Amino acid sequence: MDEKAILERINEFIDEEHALRQAHERSETTGEDTRRRLRELEVALDQCWDLLRQRRARIDAGQNPEDAHVRPPSEVEGYRQ
Repeated sequence: MDEKAILERINEFIDEEHALRQAHERSETTGEDTRRRLRELEVALDQCWDLLRQRRARIDAGQNPEDAHVRPPSEVEGYRQ
């Protein structure tokens, strides 16, 4: 997945997240399903941003960005900000 595709995916996730939050604010959605999907989107976004950072770091280091890979949620979610 190249940088453009990653950024497109990030935008798709953000759009879905915003739509879910707006629907929830309008009381169009409730419950555990919405919370679960929002959590899934947060994790997916973290993975995408991590992949993008990996690719950019590899480019800066003169390495092949295609060697970057999606890390598991347990690893990505454990990062400190």
